[in-house]
Amino acid sequence: MKKIFLIPLLLIVCFKAMSQIDSAVYSKFTTQQNRAAFYKNLVNNSIIRNLSLPLNNNTEIKWQSAFSAIALINYQQPWINAKIIMALDSIQYRTTDFQQSLIEMLYAGKRTGYYQQINSLVNTTNNVKVFSAAAEYLLMADTTDKNIKYLERLVAKNKQSCVNIADSALLFSLDRHITGLHKKHIYPDAIKKLFSKNFLQGNVIVYSLQRKNRNFPGISIIKDTAGNFVIDSTTSMIFSVPQLARSLSNMPSYLSNGNTPQGIFRMFGMAHSKSSYIGPTENLQLTMPFETSLKHFLKDSTITDSVWSKKWYEQLLPPSLKNYQPLYESYYAGAAGRTEIIAHGTAVDEKFYTGQTYYPFTPTAGCLCTRESWDGAGKRIFSDQQKLADAVKKAGGANGYLIVLELNDEQKKVSLLDILPYIER
Repeated sequence: MKKIFLIPLLLIVCFKAMSQIDSAVYSKFTTQQNRAAFYKNLVNNSIIRNLSLPLNNNTEIKWQSAFSAIALINYQQPWINAKIIMALDSIQYRTTDFQQSLIEMLYAGKRTGYYQQINSLVNTTNNVKVFSAAAEYLLMADTTDKNIKYLERLVAKNKQSCVNIADSALLFSLDRHITGLHKKHIYPDAIKKLFSKNFLQGNVIVYSLQRKNRNFPGISIIKDTAGNFVIDSTTSMIFSVPQLARSLSNMPSYLSNGNTPQGIFRMFGMAHSKSSYIGPTENLQLTMPFETSLKHFLKDSTITDSVWSKKWYEQLLPPSLKNYQPLYESYYAGAAGRTEIIAHGTAVDEKFYTGQTYYPFTPTAGCLCTRESWDGAGKRIFSDQQKLADAVKKAGGANGYLIVLELNDEQKKVSLLDILPYIER
């Protein structure tokens, strides 16, 4: 239960939001019977049966399905190691999709004992996305200065033959991650500008405030079209809901299926997903640079330019933050080809992640995810996602922007108290 902190001066510039949960929402996927059947099918068919097949060109897709299932339910049985060795023995001859899927599974499970095999792939692949994912695995497995300098040389070598925007964005982001691994980037005074009343005024803004370590949940708050923060009428404090920005792989945000990138997203309406994992609760539709047009992203119909560049994106940032590189992650992720990141609820069984620091939240393929609970009959009994959607409607609707920002590297979940120092009183 949240403590109640009264903030009289903030109440003047905020309005109250009522959140009503429609507990009649139903998901067949969440019934006790179907959850048990789903888990049994994942283990017996997606994992055991698929990995029992010989690995060849015709069965690659089956093995990839097994890798995804292993990451989804955090499957850690010892016999998996022999199958990983089998996959790695021929990884250089497998498709790029297979290579990326295998690396994501290894990264997700922190299976760091395969440096030699992945290092061989790093030095032979011609695919920049696979190279980047493999390099990130090597960085996870060995964070020594010697290894960092080695990876820096590899990135510099690959940059020489880089010819397209997506590959350039991948290598730029990889290089920044390697060289900035131990650096602090937060500028508290400058970041206050993001929360000012005049920042992007006229737009509804959803803020997702996170830790650098995405194993700890963040929170989401909302500012209305007049620049006022939404207040929860039940607590008389700034409205907030916990929100996870961690992916199943936990890989860096510029990579497909990595964590949610920091930076600005265009918010443009709500929808109901057909995905069983996401569930039927209203989600916030988002796009990144390159994923949509300049006109749409900047909300400016007079723009005639159709070519994305950094100068267009930085127009949305306060002057003091135009050189703050973490806020460009969404720009470079979009340039690298990431798409379909939204803010949604969850129908995934939270029991898969018992013991994790983010439990009872459920990680995703890189979206922002709030917590929802379902009873054994498939009925929704709790939804932070519906609270978020209702609050956005009260603020003026899902037409504006969503900003993801890492505050610092404290090893704990984000609370409202962490946010208040940045907000104008």
